[in-house]
This record gives sequence, structure tokens and C-alpha cells, in this order.
Amino acid sequence: MEQRVHHETLRLSIQNGLDAQKTALERNKLGQFATPTVLAREVLSYGLSLMPKGERVRFLDPAIGTGSFYSALREMIGRRPVEAAKGYEVDPHYGEPARDLWASSGLDMELSDFTQAQPPCDGFNLLICNPPYVRHHHLGADEKRRLQIVSKESAGVKLSGLAGLYCHFMALSHRWMSDDGVAGWLIPSEFMDVNYGRELKRYLLEEVTLQRIHRFDPNDVQFDDALVSSAVVWFKKSKPPAGHAVEFSYGGTHTAPAISRQIASIELANEAKWTRFPRQEIRAAIDTPILSDFFSIKRGIATGSNDFFILSREKIAELDLPMEFFRPILPSPRYLKSDEIQADDQGNPVLAQSLFLLNCSLPESEIKSKHRSLWRYLESGKEEMGSRYLCKSRPIWYKQEDRRPAPFVCTYMGRSDCATENPFRFLLNHSRAVVANAYLMLYPKPHVEAKLNGRPDVLRSVWKKLNNIRPESLMSEGRIYGGGLYKMEPKELARVCAQEISALLEF
Repeated sequence: MEQRVHHETLRLSIQNGLDAQKTALERNKLGQFATPTVLAREVLSYGLSLMPKGERVRFLDPAIGTGSFYSALREMIGRRPVEAAKGYEVDPHYGEPARDLWASSGLDMELSDFTQAQPPCDGFNLLICNPPYVRHHHLGADEKRRLQIVSKESAGVKLSGLAGLYCHFMALSHRWMSDDGVAGWLIPSEFMDVNYGRELKRYLLEEVTLQRIHRFDPNDVQFDDALVSSAVVWFKKSKPPAGHAVEFSYGGTHTAPAISRQIASIELANEAKWTRFPRQEIRAAIDTPILSDFFSIKRGIATGSNDFFILSREKIAELDLPMEFFRPILPSPRYLKSDEIQADDQGNPVLAQSLFLLNCSLPESEIKSKHRSLWRYLESGKEEMGSRYLCKSRPIWYKQEDRRPAPFVCTYMGRSDCATENPFRFLLNHSRAVVANAYLMLYPKPHVEAKLNGRPDVLRSVWKKLNNIRPESLMSEGRIYGGGLYKMEPKELARVCAQEISALLEF
């Protein structure tokens, strides 16, 4: 036992040294976030408890790094025999020192890409993994297509192009597991709420027996260098029995969660937001008014480069740019001291700093002949903007989306440390300013607009009702990341309960 503890101390020293040789940006791009020792031990111990007593262990870690889970296996295994242990690591920076560390321990470690490997004839009955958290935008188009094909072949999972690499790791591992084998995955909890997670959740409910999902408190970030809310997902490779229920736990530690509850699989199949469990009840099947009954909700304008397309009044004057090609736009929420935006005689917002969005639909040839200063400014950013996805995908690279001002605006993200603190702000916009994609725009539907037209008192009352929406109602529809950061997409805000607004408007 002392020798095993010594190996873990040495492994941690090696891990820290290797991490220090890479920048945070480099490790973030490759999704490299090492598993803390205590958590690795908790996870490994729980995995062993799900296996039949005395069963010989065949261990697999498809993204082994320096071997935190393998080290935990050696410490927690006791007298249980280990028949095989295998690990894959794609990055030799971590893989080569780890292979040297574990050379005489019985670990078969390959320095290669697990997603390219072929499964053996004999499957593994204990798979524990903290897969690389590589976001989809770091995967090339060809690589995405390859991963989608092999994920479908392996597990019947048709993953979206927006799915991160960890989703493909889970799907590809299906063929590596033996029947009734146990799998524990330490992954971001966002799959539980987002659209690209639907197919992964279907897999967990239909193709395997989902046993437990433990979600850590987002304010207790498990990885010091990753702003991500983490979960541990447990399942066995077997079809689920009739009437199956899944344990959902939250907060505290994996071993001693703050709260735990059994949720029937049939309820999970009907619920889009799994992160509501176990803290919230199963949704009641009632016809409650929601915000989309009263508003069309759209994301703010994605400019392609706020630094280039959004200018101050002073900068516009300095460059002698024609004001006719600019429209007012609200600054980032952190610069707004008030949630009510007043307007001057021209409809511009009355703020300490006036910002304007460049938006021109004239062809470049006409701009060059009639508006030389604007043409020079566009030329100064043409090469850089031309390499950006949004700009190069537009028919006219400098023309923005056509959006009219919205009377109600909601912040797209915010932080909250408790269930009673609202991370989102609703603004009452009296001006003709539009907003960038740090906001969501709420446009009253025609039957609501008729009620608001010429009635500033009703407009203000609706705004107050929006700000009185219970924080838990908003947070349960949005998504959460590490450190208590919440985000809200238009479709998520659309599902928020609007009972009080309905009563106010008498619909």
C-alpha cells in the first residue's frame, strides 16, 4: 500500500510539472483537465461497488492522461484480482512520462488516439474516464464527420455537429465494454440541457441501464482551470428493465451528496432539462402560460467583431465616418447602471457612453466613390474580418442583421450564488437602440402589442412582472456552468412560466 501511495505522490508531481510546461490556452484547446486525487478515488471506489463481488476486473481508461484513475484503482482494489488494465493517451507530452511511471505495474498503455483504435475481442467490465473536453469548434469539419460516422456505427448514436469530443468518447466506448460492464464518466453537465445532448440522453435511457448521475454544485468547480459544471454519469452495458428509475444526486461530494432522489426513466424521457433534478420536482402536466405565448424571443445581433463594428460617437467623429450608416446599440450589461433605458429626442439611449453599430448595405464600389472615409475604414479591417466566419458568410461582409429595437431586453448570461439571487436582468428599452448577442430581445406578439400600444403604464407593469419572475423559474430553464455562471438561449427563455403576465394582460 505504501508503494501505491508513493506512486500517486510521484504521479501528482509529474502532473504538476507537465501542466506548468503548457499554457492554459493550450490545455483548454485540447480539453486537458486532470482529475483531482480525492475525486478519482471516490469515483473508482463507487465503480467497484457496482460490480459483482469477486469478479475479476478488466479496466479501461480511454483518456488516461498521467493515470489518476489507474492510480486510484491500485489503491482501492483491495484483494480483488485485476485481469487487465489498458489506457490510451493521444498527447505524448503526458503519455510518455505516464508510460514510464506505470511501466512495471501491469498497465498496457498506448500513446495513440482512442477514437482511431479498434476494440478487442474481450471487452472491459470497468471503464472509468475523464474524456477530453474539446468543444466542437476546435474539431475540423472532416474530423467531425469521421467521429459522427464511427459513433453511429459503435453505439447507434447520431450525434450533432455541435457535440463535444467527450460525447463521441462515450459512444465509441460502447463496443469496448463487456455485457453488464460498468462505466463511469466524469463529463460536463451541459449535455443534460442542450439540444446536442438529446441523442446522448436517448442512448443513456434506451441502450444502456443508466444507474446514477451525480452533479457537483457549480460553485464548487472540480477543476481549477476549467470553467465547467461537472457530473459523473454511471451506467451498465445492458438494456434497462421495465419501470427503471435513476438516482440523481447533487452537491456535497460524490460519496456524500447534499441531496439525492430517484427519477423514473419515463419522466426523464419527457424532460428536456435534466439538471432540474434532484432539487426540483417533476414538471406537472398542466397548461401553464409561458413567455413564448406573449413574446417572440430572439438573440441579439452577432456582429462578427464588436471591436470593429461598434464605435463610440467620438470615434465616429474622429474618423469622419457618415453617421447615416450607424444605429444606436446598447453597451454590455456591466456598463448599464439602470435597467430602464431612457431616450433623447432622436430616440438614442441616454447613457454615459453612446455606442453605434456600423451597418451599411451599399456595395463597396459605391462606398468608395461616395463615402471615402467609410471605404478607408472598411479597407482597414477587410483582411481580418474576411477570415471570420460570420463576416465571410454574409453576402455583404459588413452588413448586419436587420433587427428592430425591442421594448424588453434580457441579459444572456449572469451569475448567481444562491437560488434566490436572479442571474438575469430584464431591461425596459424606451430607445431605438438594438442590442448585441449579450442580450435576448423580447418582441411583443400582435395581441400583446395591441394591449401595450399607447399604454406606458401597462408597458411598465409588464416589465415589473418580468423582473418578478422567480429566479428558480429562470435558472431551471437556462443552463449552468462552473462558478455559478448561467446562460439562457431564446428557446429556453421562451419556456419560462408567465402566469403573472397572463393575469396582467387578461388573456
